[in-house]
Amino acid sequence: MEFSALLTSAGINIAVCVLFLSLYSVLRKQPHNFSVYFGRRLAEEKFQRQDDYFSFERLLPTAGWIVKAYWCTEEEIRQVAGLDSVVFLRLFIFSIRIFSITSLVCIFVVLPVNYHGKEMNQNHIPADALNVFTIANIVEQSQKLWVHCSALYVITISACILLYHEYKYISRKRLQHVTGSPPNPGHFTVLARSIPRSDNELLDDTIRNFFVNYHGSSYLSHQMIFRKGHFQKFVDRAERAYRKFVRVRLSVSERHGRSNMSRCGVCGVRASSFQLYRNKFIEAKKSDLTNPEVVEAQKNCPGALVFFKTRYAAVVASRVLQSSNPMLWVTDLAPEPRDVYWSNLWIPYRQIWLRKLATLAASVVFMFVFIIPVAFVQSMMQVEQLKRMFPSLTGILNKSFFARVITGYLPSVTLLLSLYTVPPLMMLFSSIEGSISRSGRKRSACLKILLFNIWNVFFVNVLSGSVINQFNVFSRPKDMPTMLAQLVPKQATFFITYVLTSGWASLCSEILQVYNLVYNFFSRFICCCHQNTEYVYSFPYHTEVPKILLFNLLGFTFSIMAPLILPFLLVYFCLGYLVYRNQILNVYYPKYEMGGKLWPIMHNTIVFSLVLTQVIALGVFTIKHSPVAAGFTILLLVGTVLFNEYCRHRFSRIFEAYSAQDVIELDRDDEQSGRMQEIHQHLLDAYSQTPPGEGSSRGGSQVPIELIMEDPAQEASESSQELCDTVQEVSEAHDHDHIVEDKAHSV
Repeated sequence: MEFSALLTSAGINIAVCVLFLSLYSVLRKQPHNFSVYFGRRLAEEKFQRQDDYFSFERLLPTAGWIVKAYWCTEEEIRQVAGLDSVVFLRLFIFSIRIFSITSLVCIFVVLPVNYHGKEMNQNHIPADALNVFTIANIVEQSQKLWVHCSALYVITISACILLYHEYKYISRKRLQHVTGSPPNPGHFTVLARSIPRSDNELLDDTIRNFFVNYHGSSYLSHQMIFRKGHFQKFVDRAERAYRKFVRVRLSVSERHGRSNMSRCGVCGVRASSFQLYRNKFIEAKKSDLTNPEVVEAQKNCPGALVFFKTRYAAVVASRVLQSSNPMLWVTDLAPEPRDVYWSNLWIPYRQIWLRKLATLAASVVFMFVFIIPVAFVQSMMQVEQLKRMFPSLTGILNKSFFARVITGYLPSVTLLLSLYTVPPLMMLFSSIEGSISRSGRKRSACLKILLFNIWNVFFVNVLSGSVINQFNVFSRPKDMPTMLAQLVPKQATFFITYVLTSGWASLCSEILQVYNLVYNFFSRFICCCHQNTEYVYSFPYHTEVPKILLFNLLGFTFSIMAPLILPFLLVYFCLGYLVYRNQILNVYYPKYEMGGKLWPIMHNTIVFSLVLTQVIALGVFTIKHSPVAAGFTILLLVGTVLFNEYCRHRFSRIFEAYSAQDVIELDRDDEQSGRMQEIHQHLLDAYSQTPPGEGSSRGGSQVPIELIMEDPAQEASESSQELCDTVQEVSEAHDHDHIVEDKAHSV
């Protein structure tokens, strides 16, 4: 790529960033966009709505949001968005710190050495290529390679010190989160699966007898899990429709100044009438133990949620084998109620390993299929190849400006657009995999996207999209350092444009919320619909974390190879820190908590980036015939691996399990304060197979519902009349309200 093409790409992206940031500072002030830019605050009803009046101030771009986002404390962010948001922002803090050090060392020391590697009399920047800024410009057996080796030592030691500090800091925050948060029902609950069936007793009795027999002193109760049938789905839809009806009636009554008591059972049906109807209907069926439908339904039960009296008892029960057969009575600590992924609980435990293998194979196949668009992107960087592929564009490509735009800007844009198909597909694979929690599904998708990005964005582009080169890496692993050492410096300019496009521009697109903004405009002004503020997006950790880690990998691998990328990365991390702080505070709502479990993934990926950088440097020193520098690099490589092992043994267990010391102290505090009885009562009502927010009335609490799988035709014929009676009751209450209102108006 020519230097002018790089400048063209940088100019386009800078203009896009300035435009988007200016638009955001104006659009966020418009009242009809509050649901787009203040979704979290509206959901928590902590946002003071402004009157819709015209003001010139609303049309002027301002930077006040940057000041508010910067000066917000970490504790305030933790309180409104949870520990996961703090961990995510700590990744930005680490990146800013390490790449500030790296930029100082490499820009002011390594870059001049690269530029004057072969010819000391260069006094102008060449207009044709950027290879003179890379390590490829250093001659063989040059003593200047010691500068690169020393810089690599400084970068690695600084990164390890900062990583240790962050791991220790986040581990302490994780322990404070466990001990300082309100009682979590998931700490008292164990998910039991692969329960053996018995022809002599119901499954409900089997579960109770087993845990009373082996955990009698700590067993509290249990709740069976049933797969949803067609009848339950129909009732769920009826409940949602009725809640919308009640919401409309409430808004009408508020406009007429009437009391909300008229909607809570005094006249009309309560908002939870369908739920109470279903509970009554199911309990009536369960009371008949000889009913063959109940027996058949319990045979289709995939497991149960078992509640224990103390946290310690639940942790012990979830960790030990319950049976001599490891495939029976499988127990895991249950996720918190809002984190349970109910759709996967019905999956038989014996299928989990097969599903994981299938999704792994599908992910690998997709990674190799994606080589095709990446190879096309690489071909766009060469003008001669474009002329051969598209002869009709020869006239346009002969013009310098269009050639710079096509080779400098379009390749990274094309790759970015094609990468938008990856997160939904990886999330689908993670769902099929069988995760029992939403956070576990998101962590699994995060890992898949991360591996995909490292292979397809970095390695495939470095190998120039050649399938032969990619298979050579697997067939000749000993040659991988030298192969990467030859190819990495050549792709420096492409990755600089990728940072500009996928980094800077995507941050501006994130803060502008383009999709939500367009959707809000059409729903309000074209379709004339009121914006529903009940649904707010949760933070997309599974897409943003892999992107930031990929930029870390690019920064480390190109630090001594092509330092020109570092200023662009540093600007990205600084801008991203402000943008995501603003989004976490105003836009995204934390629907569940992962407890900072993403940090081990971040730490391991950063260490991998350091190791990969050292491997590439080892190949460079080998090619340049500098054996002493190569030997010192091997020592640095061994030290980095040992550092990672120490961190794994020192900190990683904190993110995988709970300590007996912490849970026992929490149990003692609750028992001494008299809160344990209240916690036990709440446990029985905590878990509901209805999605959060769908099984409760306004201002009410969710009631646990056990869903029974039955024959849809049989159940519909038995219960349609009761359901119709309920709907008729609703309509009669509605007519009665109209009569009362007419009489009041006549008086």
